[in-house]
Amino acid sequence: MGESSNLGQGVMRARTFRRQSVRVSKGEMVRIEPPPTGGSLPLLLTPAIADLNLSSWAEANRQLIDSLINQHGALLFRGFGLKSAEDLAQFVKASSGEPPLEYQERSSPRSTVSGNIYTSTDYPADQSIVLHNENSYRLTFPTRIYFHCVIPARSGGETPLANSRGVLRRIPAPIRERFMEKQVLYVRNYGDGFGVSWQTAYQTEDKTEVEKICRRDEIDFEWKSGDRLRTRSVRPAIIKHPRTGEVSWFNHAVFFHVTSLESSMCTVLLSELGEENLPTNTYYGDGSRIEADELTDLRAAYDAETVRFPWQSCDVLMVDNILTSHGRGPYEGDRRVLVGMSCPTHW
Repeated sequence: MGESSNLGQGVMRARTFRRQSVRVSKGEMVRIEPPPTGGSLPLLLTPAIADLNLSSWAEANRQLIDSLINQHGALLFRGFGLKSAEDLAQFVKASSGEPPLEYQERSSPRSTVSGNIYTSTDYPADQSIVLHNENSYRLTFPTRIYFHCVIPARSGGETPLANSRGVLRRIPAPIRERFMEKQVLYVRNYGDGFGVSWQTAYQTEDKTEVEKICRRDEIDFEWKSGDRLRTRSVRPAIIKHPRTGEVSWFNHAVFFHVTSLESSMCTVLLSELGEENLPTNTYYGDGSRIEADELTDLRAAYDAETVRFPWQSCDVLMVDNILTSHGRGPYEGDRRVLVGMSCPTHW
């Protein structure tokens, strides 16, 4: 079925977004409305007719979805009634053209729900998760992330977003140029009693398989005593989008830096492990330190671009992982948000 013909059959054309409600005419199936944040993202899509099957609509209108997410960086589908991991997997395939990806080279605890649909990061409810671009430390990474809110928190628990293009523009030029020249060094230690194990990160008990993966993905590795592992990899900090050609801040430089932990935890880890054995830490690509004032400027750039919206049950948030970073706010009460990833690309 041709996408271009479907676009003309009761579906809105992509258009420049204006800051007022968008009306739909008779026969149109989906409303495109201003972001609930009052900011520039995520664009809000809601059904204009009862019982609309989101996956069927998405499969027929993939070209429209591509155009909207390329422009806005994140789309929030609200009111479509998705309820399960299977619903999310179906929508991922319908909207991206491929099934969800496996979560590889893991950096945070997640639980598998069904196939390659996972829980969002299983961190304690009272902790925030720093904004980041998913898997940006990997050689291969997803360009789309999907979040499905099954149960919204009683309070808090938002998934904050930031325009990664805007973050890059806000970073002082000297810092930006330093990262462009030197890139980012990621140092990870497994088996020291903190963070995920190498068995979890690489989804294998076989050291030989870990070494094979590391060589394939350009990761330097070192086996330490006691079945412990240290890895080092250098990746760019800034990326050009493969479809739009726009340049974005895309890395884990702040997220993996030890100072992004709660201050008491940072102190404990440094005291017990020493800097060389921290679960994660980041440096410039030549091994030099990212200074405290530089980290302050990077965090300020994220903060200036961050927007938040309250989750509603059955919401699905589609995020362009290159154009938009995401995090998590602390929360109270039950919260269940599922995650799927798609559209892999390579540095």
